[in-house]
Amino acid sequence: MTSRDDVVVLGAGMHPWGKWDRSYADLGVHAARSALADAGVDWPDVQLIVGGESVRNGYPGYVAGATFAHALGWTGARIASCYAACATGAQAIQTARAHILAGLCDVALVVAADRVPKGFLAPNAGDRPDDPDWLRFRLVGASNPTYFALYARRRMDLFGATSADFAAVKAKNARHGLHNPNARYRKEVSVDEVLASPVVADPLHLLDICATSDGAAAVVLTSADRAQRLDRRAEVRVRAVSTVSPTFPNTEIDMPDFATEAASGDVSAGSFRASIARAAYEEAGIGPEDVSVAEVYDLSTAYELDWYEHLGLCAPGEAERLLRDGVTTLGGACPVNPSGGLACFGEAPPAQAIAQVCELTWQLRGTAGARQVEGATVGISANQGLFGHGSSVVVVR
Repeated sequence: MTSRDDVVVLGAGMHPWGKWDRSYADLGVHAARSALADAGVDWPDVQLIVGGESVRNGYPGYVAGATFAHALGWTGARIASCYAACATGAQAIQTARAHILAGLCDVALVVAADRVPKGFLAPNAGDRPDDPDWLRFRLVGASNPTYFALYARRRMDLFGATSADFAAVKAKNARHGLHNPNARYRKEVSVDEVLASPVVADPLHLLDICATSDGAAAVVLTSADRAQRLDRRAEVRVRAVSTVSPTFPNTEIDMPDFATEAASGDVSAGSFRASIARAAYEEAGIGPEDVSVAEVYDLSTAYELDWYEHLGLCAPGEAERLLRDGVTTLGGACPVNPSGGLACFGEAPPAQAIAQVCELTWQLRGTAGARQVEGATVGISANQGLFGHGSSVVVVR
């Protein structure tokens, strides 16, 4: 599958997820050097560095592109930084892709990292009464687990999902993560163990919800022409990047907005998450039936089930059947989160959308080892950041 609008993933690299006594810059540099080595590209040959910003790491995190360029050594290359919460990585990939397709550069490094405090994510300090994310914490008292639990309860009420279904997602991803050297949690977990863990926000248990982690990920992108000159035409290609915003009226309440809008619009358009994937499919010229493997945003186990439907892998209400039938497990027709997902990694928000593309790259290359999806040729990622930041990346081989 080729297209003149493709960019090629020459290299992918990560710093393992966990809790590390390393600086923000050190984490990103580790991932960047790993991606450069994988690409066979020397640092001075990189013409653009795009850094995914972090709001938790002071000034270095706010100027991520410059932070990583400086740490690797100034070369006069162009730099850019971007932030879109958990969708930051995809926005950074899109920025690099746009530069390459515009002819402004041939080789770009996209890198993001984060160091996250223990516990669940909280809003930034300060009073911001016009900030809907601040409001949902301070006025509604809805932390992230509360929000995840509302979506889980929605699945139970609409489709008859059970706590055991949610726990089965964790058990599946834990089996996948056993084989991933970059995963933080590499331990098999049973459904019964998930159900025996403390309830955090009913109906979700502690093991239903992802942790927070330190980690980093990077990719090296190049133009199709340069890849051809390097005789790397068979490499994995980015076919689409979706970064669409919501439309209203929104058919589902979507964090941080705890109300649907009454403004005029096309209700038939469906949910925001479904529109993210739809835009990616349309740009790539493919459909859900073409997908070999998916990496999705499993902040909670119930979230992963929702994404099966938003990606069009099944009709609404059929995600539990897909899981029970083994379709989304390694060896199934369309494995989801063969990396182990955020269940095994934890959140390092700016880096996780890049980490998804790293995993899809290794899967499509056939180099994922014991977690390999056999014959994978098309991969899709799905992610979402707060306040209208959606992301989905389609890669093909």
